[in-house]
Amino acid sequence: MKSLVSKIESSLPQLSEAERRIGEYIIERPEAIPHMTTKELSEKSGVSEASIIRFCKSIGIGSFKSFKLALLKDVTLTDTNLTDFSVLQQKDSPYDLFHKIIYVNKSAIESCADSMDRKELAKAVEALKNAEKVVFFGVGGSSTAAVDAQYKFTKLGYHSITSLDFHYMLSLIPHLTEKDIFVAISTSGKTKDVLELSRFAKKRGAKVIALTNINKSPLYKEADIRLCTPNVEQDFRIGSISSRMTQLTVIDTLYMSMFHHIGEKVVQKYYDARAEMENLRR
Repeated sequence: MKSLVSKIESSLPQLSEAERRIGEYIIERPEAIPHMTTKELSEKSGVSEASIIRFCKSIGIGSFKSFKLALLKDVTLTDTNLTDFSVLQQKDSPYDLFHKIIYVNKSAIESCADSMDRKELAKAVEALKNAEKVVFFGVGGSSTAAVDAQYKFTKLGYHSITSLDFHYMLSLIPHLTEKDIFVAISTSGKTKDVLELSRFAKKRGAKVIALTNINKSPLYKEADIRLCTPNVEQDFRIGSISSRMTQLTVIDTLYMSMFHHIGEKVVQKYYDARAEMENLRR
């Protein structure tokens, strides 16, 4: 089935000059269009708002609202290529990039539902309920998720640990036992430092939870519990953008699951911390 963008491309020769200008503008930046009004698109493409309505009808869609919904559904993450070097070929304004990032992050988060195994998630939550220590580790972009997790689980009262220092982590792992959990975070599942520490933690008896993409990577295969994120970025990329959003979504899910489990025991601690912060602001 032909995509909407492809349909617009093939229809260009049959369109009026004004409609062709609209079509060419949409083909260049389809991710930005769903967030525009007819007035904004008319200003960007240099045509009247009435021409936009005629354009929609010319390609078989009754209204601009319906066109935006169809385009949003049609455009995929792989078409966007926001996080690889092809972004340099696009002449996007900061505002265009703003909307692209919103779209990419939103789509990545929504894709999490397809990659997450419900049983594995339940196993992870059950393991965390009984954990004495929880160690989080990731490098590069994945370290952001590790730091966020360590902060959140500390608020819950866990003995929660993370560090960017590989040698510090090496000195920590021997103190883990079968009552502890090591959460290994790696988008590719191939990061050497993460793999080495995961294997070391497993030797000490700790349960290893992998937060990695859905590919059957070394980390995926070796973990006790697998929390999979979707493949939303190229392996060679300019930065962990959408993949970081998927990791943070899973971390928040674990955090909220544990808060529901032990929340009543720690609510007063949250109030105490809040009260102290209020005092410090005065």
